[in-house]
Formats: sequence, structure tokens, C-alpha cells
Amino acid sequence: MSTFRSFGIRNYRLWFIGAMVSNIGTWMQRTAQDWLVYDILTEQNASALGIVMALQLGPQLLIAPWAGLVADIVDRRKLLIVTQLLMAALGVGLGLMVLADAAELWHVYAFALALGVVSAFDAPARQAFVSELVRDDYLPNAVALNSASFNGARLVGPAAAGLLTAGVGPG
Repeated sequence: MSTFRSFGIRNYRLWFIGAMVSNIGTWMQRTAQDWLVYDILTEQNASALGIVMALQLGPQLLIAPWAGLVADIVDRRKLLIVTQLLMAALGVGLGLMVLADAAELWHVYAFALALGVVSAFDAPARQAFVSELVRDDYLPNAVALNSASFNGARLVGPAAAGLLTAGVGPG
């Protein structure tokens, strides 16, 4: 089908699956951080929740122009490897702190800010990298599939995080 023709390219197919898993994980991490702040660390303080969300998403507004420049200058594949490893390390680090019952509000703020900064560099590199995986005539299709992947992850990630948080906690 022409709707999924980019999946015929092995490297794009692998990229798509990896990006989907990464995006779902990032949304799960953001949701767990929000829940941790709102329900456990502050006993439903909406201001603290707003701060953690601003720290998660705000850096993209401020850093995006420079992050896009970096994505144009450096090897995007290597940049993506670094950003993905950093995002994974941040998730594991905060998760371990929560499981050890050592996480405090300022820790979550620091992890949220770090995730926001790393995500700001990851996003433009990820979007531009698609053009390196497919031919020009496949590019509109690949970009559309990436958009669908990202929006699907915004739906699945928080839902999965909610189920896991309810079942085993935010750690």
C-alpha cells in the first residue's frame, strides 16, 4: 500500500520501530514524573506539577533554534545515539532514586530539566534524520508516518505509564 510504502525500506522500518519505542518511553517518563510530583512528593500541588511540566517541555522552546543548528552541523546519527543514551540514563537514574525512596522534589525538577534539554536536541536531529533513510520520492510518506508515530506515542505512552503507575508505582 502506498500509505506504508516507506516500510519497504529496511533501515526506515527499523528506525520507525526504534523511534516509536523511544517516544513511548519518553512520554511514559514524563507522565511518571508528573504523577510522582503531583501525587507523591507534594500531595497534589498544582504549582509543582506546572513547574515540572514547564521544565520538561520548556527547553524545546528556548533551545530549538540552536539544537536545529547543531543537528545540521554534526553527524545526526551520532547525535541521536548520544541523546537516546542520555534519555535512557535519565529514566533509569530517576527510576532507581524513586525505587530507593530517595527522590525529592528538586531531584525530579533536575531530571525533568535534563530530559527537556536532551529532548530539545533529539527532536530536530530525529526529524532531519528521516531524509537520510529514504529516497526523495518517499520522503513525504516517511515524514507522515513519523508524525503518526509521534502522535501515537503521545497516546500510548501516558496510558501505559498510568497503568504501570497504578500497578507498581511511578518508579
